Amino acid sequence: MYLKRPAGGLAFCLFYLASSFTNKYVLSVLQFTYPTLFQGWQTLVGGLLLHISWKLGWVEINLCSRSEILSWLPASVLFVGIIYAGSRALSRLPIPMFLTVHNAAEVITCGFQKFVQKETSHLKVCSVLFLLAAAVCLPLCDTQFDANGYLWALIHLICVGAYKVFHKLWKPGSLSDLDQQYINYVFSVVLLASASHPAGDLFSALDFPFLYFYRFHSSCCASGLLGFFLMLHAVKLKSSTTSGQYAAWNFLAKVITASLSPLFFVMTANVLTISCLVIGGVGEALLVYTERTGT
Repeated sequence: MYLKRPAGGLAFCLFYLASSFTNKYVLSVLQFTYPTLFQGWQTLVGGLLLHISWKLGWVEINLCSRSEILSWLPASVLFVGIIYAGSRALSRLPIPMFLTVHNAAEVITCGFQKFVQKETSHLKVCSVLFLLAAAVCLPLCDTQFDANGYLWALIHLICVGAYKVFHKLWKPGSLSDLDQQYINYVFSVVLLASASHPAGDLFSALDFPFLYFYRFHSSCCASGLLGFFLMLHAVKLKSSTTSGQYAAWNFLAKVITASLSPLFFVMTANVLTISCLVIGGVGEALLVYTERTGT
């Protein structure tokens, strides 16, 4: 597979890998399972860095239309659902399992294109069926099956699919990808901060055993910074390549992350589990092919 923009693409893969591993370390190894606080911190760091970059003239953000900002708020609600449910799921599931279920969000997008827009090709339907089969069979074959983990992964999947469908339906007007992300950050910080006390995370976190440890502080700082740079590189890569090229880099980043994760985090698998992961990988590879060729 020939990939353009190797420097930008490789940087994106590196930040994807580092961000995923850092989040997994905080959530599963340190077991900081307070998503309103963890995701609130990440979006706060991302929002502040994006705001500073804007004020310094490093990026361009235009938020001049209140009506467009309000029209984007439903997507921001879905964004909060994506990161909250994703955090819950990743804390319980190995990275390859989480990514396999995450990829099945394309089922929602493809279903919308097929039944509403009447645009989906037979090859794309075939690729999505592979993704769906992998996501459905994986919990049945997973030797580390965690019901709550897969439930949160399902909610994450639904939010990701709904977010993509909303993005297809929404008329972007003057809001760029960075404008949308800026709104997502601000809305997420406000909502997650407001929910931290009712959810019980605010005071429960005071009993966290590593609260005053350097490795926890450094990991949280790294997660915020890496998440911001991943977003920035994703936006830059998406704007400088075709949708097919971006999909290819995204696929490569996931393959590298899923392949290396068992070397750093506990994961047990049998032949059936690995088969599901391979089927999911084949499905996404076919999806990338359809994006690149337009078939």
